[in-house]
Amino acid sequence: MISKYVFVLLVAWGIPSTFFRSKFRKIVYQTDDWKINIKPFFIKELKGLLFNIFPTNHDYIRARNQYRLYLVVYLFLFIIYALIK
Repeated sequence: MISKYVFVLLVAWGIPSTFFRSKFRKIVYQTDDWKINIKPFFIKELKGLLFNIFPTNHDYIRARNQYRLYLVVYLFLFIIYALIK
């Protein structure tokens, strides 16, 4: 029964992922083009997430930290769901 609630929470938490990823990718790839959201570029995005590729860009640092926090909570929810299912 509790797995259903965690699943709903996991799905609800996944909804804003497009916003966070889009914002982060636009900064990393330095574009405002909407097509950045559907292109499968991953290497620079992962480098931007794991390392500090723009140390003087405060918008990048803020977006990176928000995206990291979002992904950590998402991972935590997924692990809980996998353990209780």
